[in-house]
Amino acid sequence: MSSAGARLARERRTIKAMLAIYCRDHHHHSHGLCDECATLGAYADRRLEICPYGVGKPTCVNCPVHCYQPRMREAVKDVMRYAGPRMLKRHPILAVRHLLDGRRPAPERPGRRVRREPLSDQRAPAGGEVSPQP
Repeated sequence: MSSAGARLARERRTIKAMLAIYCRDHHHHSHGLCDECATLGAYADRRLEICPYGVGKPTCVNCPVHCYQPRMREAVKDVMRYAGPRMLKRHPILAVRHLLDGRRPAPERPGRRVRREPLSDQRAPAGGEVSPQP
């Protein structure tokens, strides 16, 4: 597995570990996840699969593309706010690696065309009409 592929696998393990900590303490599930947390985990996993950045993706907090639905984003934020500090005790290596990943800058969004400035003699008229070229 490439280092980038390993990073995505680690990100999946990290969110699952955070969900386990959150679910255990908030929903009192000692083994596995409750239905609500399992649904959130599946949603996060699906978002990782379809991320436009692929293996070069930044952590979600640093990503300019917000692919999570607002309700799901708030739910993940709640999980991370609670479980993040506790990860240092339960999963210290995952926690430190996640913090280091968060320091990486977001790459340029793939598939985006670079916006070019028009040449000075090719500016469109103010009215939006295009005049014929002589």
